[in-house]
Amino acid sequence: MAVIRALLHQAFLVITVIPYALCCLLWAPLPLKLRYRLTVGWPRLVMWANRVFLGITYQIKGEHNLPDGPAIILSKHQSAWETLFFPVYMPRDVCYVYKKELHYIPFFGWGLALLSMIPIDRSKGRDAFEQVVRGGQQCLEDGRWPILFPEGTRVPVGQAGRYKLGGARLAVRTGAPVIPVAHNAGELWPRRAFIKRPGTITVSIGPAIHPDGLTAEQLNTQVRDWFETEMRALNPERYGQTCAVSTI
Repeated sequence: MAVIRALLHQAFLVITVIPYALCCLLWAPLPLKLRYRLTVGWPRLVMWANRVFLGITYQIKGEHNLPDGPAIILSKHQSAWETLFFPVYMPRDVCYVYKKELHYIPFFGWGLALLSMIPIDRSKGRDAFEQVVRGGQQCLEDGRWPILFPEGTRVPVGQAGRYKLGGARLAVRTGAPVIPVAHNAGELWPRRAFIKRPGTITVSIGPAIHPDGLTAEQLNTQVRDWFETEMRALNPERYGQTCAVSTI
């Protein structure tokens, strides 16, 4: 039964992403805000499919912590689920920081490229961070929220990656507060797993962490400490390891 559900879900994604990507090309001349709203229709469809085909729902803790103003979202990264969740749920348009190579993925990448987010060329080395600052500053000025995954890659529940400084540095440079978001999507939607488990994902939105008077390293430590404490509250049976902070 789980295989049938997964097959139906995968077929739904393939069938819907192609026409949606073609529509993205057609409405490219429209204003960005309208294009964003139209494009987010596909993640909304996928979240519906997650519930109908896979039996995956979600609950929110700390919704009151979302500000009515500029913010930088720093999130745990465990699966593809959260990348679909944020544009659907967040009250403001979001901007992902991602590798530019994603633009070359047929259909999905085409739609992504038209949303004026923050693609970075990782071959540029240290200049890649300046790309993040320029793109993040522009997003904030446009009233959008940049989203970064401090651990850089998907990390299974129960483990902690190295917390990179990019998001903290962006907050210090722009003065925007950080909103940390923890979740346990990896419990139901593991990395690279075709079979997903039904159940409820818990998303925990933490209080704003302001960069005033902090170095990027100090801010990053506060972010890391909140994440790892909250993850142990969400899934205490999974954790028992220490974590590390990267200075890169």
